[in-house]
Amino acid sequence: MRTAYVVAPEADAADAVQDAFVKAYGALARFRAGAPIRPWLLRIVANEARNRRRSADRRAGLALRAAAVSPREEVAASPESAVLADETRGQLLIALGRLRDEEREVIGARYFLGLSEAETAESLSIPAGTVKSRTARALGHLRVALGEIEGGPLDG
Repeated sequence: MRTAYVVAPEADAADAVQDAFVKAYGALARFRAGAPIRPWLLRIVANEARNRRRSADRRAGLALRAAAVSPREEVAASPESAVLADETRGQLLIALGRLRDEEREVIGARYFLGLSEAETAESLSIPAGTVKSRTARALGHLRVALGEIEGGPLDG
């Protein structure tokens, strides 16, 4: 518990220890016979606590970014532009719904949450190169999906 308290906030330390013991039990077959168990177990606890702290930091950062984003202020937007914006938003949501889950995740992280490639890679637990290729592929599929949607301003 002391190791987890040093690395993670108090609220997550107990959960980190519990999850670490479950992971250690699952990894017993890989434990080197004759090696001291205490350092091995403490490393697992520290890693789990560190992962929980990073996750909490990411969530806090995302919450701050989401709170900082304010809708664009338009001076006397016309009813026509409001209808056009609603139609465009609706078409985008329909097109996003046609993408595969991993494509939606990378588009959401990169463009809706404003994460960098490195942050996206870390949050989705994928390599940065995969973020780049998946983003390019997802944007291509999104263009195709938007082109297939009929009757809207994004037809083209």
